[in-house]
Amino acid sequence: MKQESLSTHAHGGGHNGHSHDHDHAHPHEHVPATSKPIAATATSACGTGCCAPFSISEPAKSQAHDEGDGHDHAHDHGVLPGWPRIYAALAAALAAEACHWFGGDDANSTLQYLGMALAVLGIALSGLGVYKAGLKDLLRFKLGIHALMAVAVTGAFIIGQWPEAAMVMALYAAAERIEDQAMDKARLAIRNLLQLAPETADVLQPDGSTVRMAASEVPLGAVLRVTPGARVPLDGLVTEGESSVNQAPITGESALAHKGPGDELYAGSINQDGELHLRVTAPASDSLIARIVHAVEQAQSSKAPTQRFVDRFAEIYTPIVLVLAIALGLLAPWLLDWSWHQAAYQALALLVIACPCALVLSTPVTVVSALTAAAKRGILIKGGSALESARQLKAIALDKTGTLTTGSPKLVDWQGWNAASSDEAAARAYALASRSDHPVSRAIAQGLEEQTGKELATAQASAQQLQALPGRGVQAQIDGERWTLANLRWVGEQGWDSAELQAALMLQEQQGRTVTLLASEQGVQALFAVADPLRPQAKAAVAQLQSLGVKPIVLSGDNSATVRTVAAEAGISDARGNMLPEDKLKTLSELQRDIGPTAMTGDGINDAPALAQADIGFAMGGMHATDMAMETADVVLMNDDLRRIPEVVDLSQRAHSVLWQNISLALGIKLAFFILAVSGNASMWLAVLADMGVSLLVVANGLRLRHWGNRPENT
Repeated sequence: MKQESLSTHAHGGGHNGHSHDHDHAHPHEHVPATSKPIAATATSACGTGCCAPFSISEPAKSQAHDEGDGHDHAHDHGVLPGWPRIYAALAAALAAEACHWFGGDDANSTLQYLGMALAVLGIALSGLGVYKAGLKDLLRFKLGIHALMAVAVTGAFIIGQWPEAAMVMALYAAAERIEDQAMDKARLAIRNLLQLAPETADVLQPDGSTVRMAASEVPLGAVLRVTPGARVPLDGLVTEGESSVNQAPITGESALAHKGPGDELYAGSINQDGELHLRVTAPASDSLIARIVHAVEQAQSSKAPTQRFVDRFAEIYTPIVLVLAIALGLLAPWLLDWSWHQAAYQALALLVIACPCALVLSTPVTVVSALTAAAKRGILIKGGSALESARQLKAIALDKTGTLTTGSPKLVDWQGWNAASSDEAAARAYALASRSDHPVSRAIAQGLEEQTGKELATAQASAQQLQALPGRGVQAQIDGERWTLANLRWVGEQGWDSAELQAALMLQEQQGRTVTLLASEQGVQALFAVADPLRPQAKAAVAQLQSLGVKPIVLSGDNSATVRTVAAEAGISDARGNMLPEDKLKTLSELQRDIGPTAMTGDGINDAPALAQADIGFAMGGMHATDMAMETADVVLMNDDLRRIPEVVDLSQRAHSVLWQNISLALGIKLAFFILAVSGNASMWLAVLADMGVSLLVVANGLRLRHWGNRPENT
């Protein structure tokens, strides 16, 4: 489901909003934009209100869980006491146990009365808030954990197990407080990224001096000085200086990036060896790192399929256990020859274990930890559904230009055709190419400037009525005549693809080059050959995908010969060229039908429909990516490293394994304790330890995924 948007602004391509469409259209150097980050608070989706899913909401006044996320059973951690009261409650409960032990069987002894008073004190210190919340739940006929604990502790006190009642309440409060802190650690881990950006910035003044200001107060357009070894405080463009910059904290890219005038700098990056001046282009609240945090928080708020299943199960689990507890208390004296006291005690112990906290916690902590680990690697996964689905992929379609290749093509050859004037052909091609944002068009424009050494600005201005020809090229009126810069598909539609022309094109395409044709109303006037090198990580990424059982396939709008050449270089045998956007959609449907779940990877506007149709869409989020592709995709690769795609599949497999480890552990402990209760061997303090202990275990197990990106194979 394509639900989260990484960008809030539409993108118009080119200077005039037109495109030259070979593989894709309108590369854009903007990073994804989102609204100002807002705090993440946890909400309860537990069948009994346990802390679990996470939502984006206004900052809460406390860390209390709200009343639920689709369930009726609230679990408010705001009712829990602080650690000093919990420690005092544990001490009182232990003292009550001691009085009960040494008081013996004499119910009227001073020690027994003292123990009872200490038990009441322990319950009051640790469970007063729980009692109040539990009574409210009972009055509204809601079976939250607070209601269950209130009933269980009261029942234990009534049947004379007051030391145990106090210990159960104190242990419950302690375990819940530990669990609360562990969940906060998981939920807020991603926000630690915001601490990477300094809180202050050195703002250059007109006289050359600097003034240190809070980063949040620096205006747009201000020029900052970043000294060697310092972190970049705000996003901006380099205006002066050159240096190597470590962008790993933001993009996950381990190699240092060379930065010079005109290059982008991201807040939180580390300047290495040269002083840089940058002009601020975004406020602190809208920096790339802030937007990454916000995007991940949005993803955390969406429920994974496993989580939705667990939540539905939790809705029926608690009532079932409650009925079993009542049945045990009423029927055991008749069927098992227990005393009423023993039956009531075992039923109360079963009530304590009735909370599905561990079961409901098993999913969100795992998903949140995985999303956070991915974000630190420069991978934005937009929700638990994409995370869980990636492990099921059987095939992945890859766009060529800007995805499999670097997206930075160079003009390597060009020639006039049909005795056309070279100067005129260069001027006309430049007029068209310079008005498009497509990487092939930009390569032609830049190459003509460099190779001809002529001033072509007047030629650019001569193009009028510029219009895009989707999947074909771009067209305009120049000096009263219609000129077109397009691919062979368009030329063939005009009936101009002679055998001689096709032979000339084949010669270039066999070398992996993309050929663009310049045509007037009379026919083809020039050929322009552009080469786009393969991404350095492409071969390794393809090999890793194949080792995971995922078949890579290239789908490109470029000519078939060039596509096959580039694909073969990357180690891909299935390569299909000359594809329009609708052709990609049709092919994706066939792959999904014949092979199974299929992903799509692209970066252009014309990749957006395929990204939307794919089971999972991967968008390249680097300098050549378009906002539309990033908005449509389920996963955004911030550093354009194709090896991140198999990493997502690997992370999905690991997350799935941890999810079911947690679910199995939670259900296994519940089942074991149920057997103990039915056999008459359960105790209330063991019940609360088992319930809260397994909750902490599943949290700790899920938190392990936060360190997934630190493994040697993921560097």
